[in-house]
Amino acid sequence: MAKKINLLLSAIALLVVLNACRKETPVTGASSPTLPETPYNYVSQNFGQIGDPFFNQPPNNMLTNEGATLGRVLFYDAKLSLNNTVACATCHKQNFAFADNTAGSTGFESKTTPRNSPAIINAGMSNGYFWDIRALTLEEQVLMPVKNHVEMGLENFDNLEIKLRKLDYYSPLFEDAFGSAEITRERIAMALSQFMRSMVSYRSKYDQGLNSNFQNFTALEKMGKDLFESWEMPCQSCHSGNNFNGWGTSASNIGLDENYSDNGMGDLSTNQDAAFDGMFKVPSLRNVAVTAPYMHDGRFSTLEQVIEHYNTGVKKHRNLDYRLTEGGGGIFFEGDGSGGPNIPVIDPLPGGFGSGEPRKLNLTETQKRALVAFMQTLTDYELMRDPKFSNPFTAN
Repeated sequence: MAKKINLLLSAIALLVVLNACRKETPVTGASSPTLPETPYNYVSQNFGQIGDPFFNQPPNNMLTNEGATLGRVLFYDAKLSLNNTVACATCHKQNFAFADNTAGSTGFESKTTPRNSPAIINAGMSNGYFWDIRALTLEEQVLMPVKNHVEMGLENFDNLEIKLRKLDYYSPLFEDAFGSAEITRERIAMALSQFMRSMVSYRSKYDQGLNSNFQNFTALEKMGKDLFESWEMPCQSCHSGNNFNGWGTSASNIGLDENYSDNGMGDLSTNQDAAFDGMFKVPSLRNVAVTAPYMHDGRFSTLEQVIEHYNTGVKKHRNLDYRLTEGGGGIFFEGDGSGGPNIPVIDPLPGGFGSGEPRKLNLTETQKRALVAFMQTLTDYELMRDPKFSNPFTAN
């Protein structure tokens, strides 16, 4: 009996030790951010090029220079993680258009995330976040990685507030942003959301060509653009709009697998219908040339591999998007004559909404190269070296 009691006490002691190891690491020798005396201008940017009417900005959290400045510091501050090792920027790197260059990102305990970190660019032109669209607003989304047990591990937001109050550089930043030095989780989420909304990509070669009928494009780039926008191809049907993300909340099963180990939207507890299995958010194609690897699991390392998937690799699945099936057609956009935004119109190919059989695009090698060339024109190099989006904890 005494032996059993000793074993039980030993097990309890081990659990106590393991739990202690997961406690918050104290903040010691914390470095302070270096910020300009006058805040960077985050507000007066060219939103019009990428669909100003669709900019998602709640009236109680309008973008301000001071709010985005605070959000920038929070975004790069590793003190938002349990052990002060991981920041939002750890998985969303500026030089990769705020995506990550690995299939899975490394969390606070060196564990790997099960999904690829998507690019943040033009988050204000979206109405759903994460690959499974489990967050409908940025304010809801931004603190989920902080709390996540793999990503940043700070599950108790009371502790997050206490932790930031101990850092002397935050009180004046919160006061500038919100009128008082009070630090709350709601304000943390608002500031992070403002900074992320300010990450607008609008200076690519494609954007420069909008006002000149793309006279700046090479012959191959023009061919790729024509293919991308053609009635016969499914590209623009999903990656529509000026942000190339299907107007923000589109999701699709693109036939990556016959049986998915990760069912995307189908794995959410709120979805009780198998019709969601294998469905993932349609990402923006802006800066896609620098955001490899691709897909929710990072299975493709090059754009050429992505195009080949759509060309010959689409697999049959009960939820396969009809636009990727034989006779499936697509969605196109027509104006209503009022000068307002174009209206989506479903336009099936002959045969209706698809046979269910995966469609082959039969692209030539030149057409494949042209599509890659066009997607490369969507890269905004200025954004990736803009100092107002850079790490304030390191010298610029």
